Parts: sequence; C-alpha cells; structure tokens
Amino acid sequence: MEYIAVLDQGTTSSRCVIFDHNANVVSKAAEEIKRYFPHPGWVEQDAMEIWSSQFAMYSKALMQEQISVSDLAAIGITNQRETTIVWNRHTSEPICMAPVWQCRRGAPLIEEWVAAGYGEMIHDKTGLVPDAYFSASKLRWILDNVKDAREGAEAGDLLFGTVDSWLIWKMTDGEVHATDYTNASRTMMFNIHTLQWDDELLEIFDIPRVMLPEVKSSFDIFGVNETGSKPQVPICGVVGDQQAALFAQCCFDKGQAKATYGTGSFVLMNTGSEPVTSKRGLLTTIAFAWQEEGSDELNVTYALEGSVYSAGSALQWLRDGLHLIRKVPEVNELAAAVDDTNGVHFVPAFNGLGAPYWDSEARGTLTGLTQGSTREHIARATLESIAFRVNDVLEAMVEDSHTDITELRVDGGVSNSDFLMQFQADLIGVDVIRPHMVEATALGAAFVAGIATGIWDDQAQLLRIADKKTKTFTPAMDKAEVKLRKKDWARAIKKARA
Repeated sequence: MEYIAVLDQGTTSSRCVIFDHNANVVSKAAEEIKRYFPHPGWVEQDAMEIWSSQFAMYSKALMQEQISVSDLAAIGITNQRETTIVWNRHTSEPICMAPVWQCRRGAPLIEEWVAAGYGEMIHDKTGLVPDAYFSASKLRWILDNVKDAREGAEAGDLLFGTVDSWLIWKMTDGEVHATDYTNASRTMMFNIHTLQWDDELLEIFDIPRVMLPEVKSSFDIFGVNETGSKPQVPICGVVGDQQAALFAQCCFDKGQAKATYGTGSFVLMNTGSEPVTSKRGLLTTIAFAWQEEGSDELNVTYALEGSVYSAGSALQWLRDGLHLIRKVPEVNELAAAVDDTNGVHFVPAFNGLGAPYWDSEARGTLTGLTQGSTREHIARATLESIAFRVNDVLEAMVEDSHTDITELRVDGGVSNSDFLMQFQADLIGVDVIRPHMVEATALGAAFVAGIATGIWDDQAQLLRIADKKTKTFTPAMDKAEVKLRKKDWARAIKKARA
C-alpha cells in the first residue's frame, strides 16, 4: 500500500494527514502553535516552532499507525499563505519572527506606494489589491528594521520564503529553495500574466531578487526528503491552502465556488483560463498551474478570491480574550439558546477588514448592547458575523464575474457548525454543501501529489473517488427577514469603519 503524507501548516496549528489510494484518512496528528501580538495590529510566529511542530506531527502521524517511510509515495505540503519568513542560507536560522498574513505592520509602506501612484500598476500586474496582507510589505519591513538584514540580503546570504518554501528548505536539508505558483501569486511581487517575479515591482519595493525562491508548478517534484528517514520520498503537491481546498472540492470548472472557514474565511471562484479583473475589491489569483506531459506550455487556471480575516479567530477570542466559553464548540450551544441576537452585532475587524472593503483602519466593534444583552447574544452575533462577511464577498463575486452562484461548497473546521452553515444558506439564498471530510486543504494537496506521482491519473478519477457523503443546508429564512438582517449588518460595518 502506498500512502501520501500531507504537511498541513496553518495559522493556528500544524497537522499531518496521511491518505491511502482511495483518499481515505488513515492517520492524522495535530497541535496548536502560538501567535504573538507584540503591538496593536501586529501578528507574528516563530518560524522554528512552525518547523519543529510540523515535523513532530509528521513523525507522530507515521508512528501512531506504524506506517513506514518506505510506504510513502509522496509528501505534499499545503500552508498558510503570505506569512513571511527570512532566514540565513548558510545556517538555516530565521533572522526574526515571521509576520503572519494577518499582520498589519506593513500598512504605512502600502500607503506610501499607493500615494506614489503605484496602486493601479500593482493591481494590474499581480491581481491583488495593494495591502499589508501580502508578503511584499512584510519583507520590506524586515529589510528596513532588522539589524544587518539589508546588507545580508543584497550579499545573497538571506532567503525569503512563504511557509511552503521554509518547509521545503528544511525537509530537503537546505537543498531546495522554491515555491509554487499559487503561493508566489500571493506575495504582491509576482506577475500573474508573465508568470515571473516582476523586476519593476521589486525595484519599487526595494527588494533584492536574489532572495526570492524558484517558482514551480504544484504538480512538479520539488525535491526529496533529506531529514534522515530512508528511503528518500519525493516532495510534491505544494499548494497554498485555499487553492488546495478549491482542488479538493473538485471545483475544476469555471463558475464553481467554495468557502473555507478556518482562522479566517476564504471564498474562491474558478474563473477559467482568463484572469477576471475585480472592480469590487476582490483578488485575482492563480488557482492551478500545470504542464501537460511532453509540453513546454504552462496551463493556468485563475480564480477570484475574497478574504475574511477573522472566522475561527473570532471564536478563539470569545474563549481566550473574553473567557465567555471554555471550548470553541460551546459557542454553538450558546447561539442556539436564544432566538436572535437581541439587536447585538459584532464586526470581527481585529486586524482591519479585507474584501470587499480593504479598510486597514477598521477595528472590531460590538454594537447594539443593552442591559438585556447576554453572552448568548454575543456568541450568536459572533457566529452570524462570519456568515455576514462571507456573504459580503459572495455578493461582490457575483457582480464581478456576472455569474450567479448556484451552490456553495464549504470546508474548514468552523464549517462543522450546523448553526453557522444554516445561517449562511439563509443569507446567500442557495444550498450550502458540506463534505463528510472538512479537512479539504490537506485533501487538495494529496490530490495534487497523487496526480504528480501517478497514484491517480487525472481530475476525472478524482471526481469518482472524492467523498460523496455530504450534508446540504437549504435556505429557510423569509426573504424579507434576510433583507432586514443585511441592512442591519451594513449599519454595523459602517460603525466599525468610522
């Protein structure tokens, strides 16, 4: 039996999931990792903890089911995107903490670049709205603020990478410095039309090209595992977490959409072989890129994406910040204990608002509080806020693509909430479909790695073997009530942005 081990490195946890030929999970291991908040709006992680926890979970997943490395056909990698790591190529040591995708420390640089008139160019070349969310401003901040970073980078001693590049570097014992097209397209330094690092943008951002990784297809073999385990296992199926989820949901055709509910919430729609330029604050990104066997031409599928910064992190705040709950799943019981929020609305803009608002100055806001407000009302308002923010993105997506969404496929740990999924269906007015396995990011990387190593032949075979056990949530709320709820939400958003 051959297995695929997927390193699934997320914002709040490191996981390893091992799949068999039929895409069944045979083993998995996970542990939480820390985020640090040294200043308002800053979020960072320890890159060495990311690596040590991820490798520990890989080893644990193998050991707990007594799977040998020789049983592995491939090691796939899926990861939190945009998080920025800089390390010394000679020592493999990070030079500072890693600014996470949620981190806003690069916002002044973004304002400077936009004020200088580069905003439209950045958007045209990268498909991204200029924002501190992406890697470029984080990397420039490190070069400007970490001692000797600029000199080391220009001398070729320092390397930049998103989390996938960092894990590949460590897994190959410093032999391979590479990323894939999906992760590169999230850095704000990669031209999604030429499929190259963009020299003009690098000059504007003052970032040395020598720091940047080689860009490959997710379906390529990136290298082999050199961490001491024999035999050596090919590393492939490298894909950003949200694109991996799109692949796992088998959204291979133009117009198909999915939403992942994790630390944040991310909505992607397949737009086919041509990039769609958004006028509503959405991102144009690379969904998949591959080469047909025997061909030099790269086939690219693009997607529209909308990012919601806070989903699961809002529920964690109820637990860790307000201490309203002891465990995250308790929020569902509290929400179901009341008929409505009693006028309470929560906008979880802890680090600003992403699509379609892109307001870095917005902050988390509770509105409508009275002496009759209870923790049940706040819990329900927090769950509802996640669905409202996803609806904001979906409405923008329909306008930009001129395509109605007929169903929404969902995944991610927070999608296990039946309350949230039903409210989401009520808001968007179409069925919400949740698969039996909500760990779609890992499954997507496994699918890509399986095709790369010949375990599966093509997308048609993936459609046949994909898990068909689903639960469907059908809209049930009166349309007039939905309209009223959306009007109240728009008012809450306005207050959060004030």
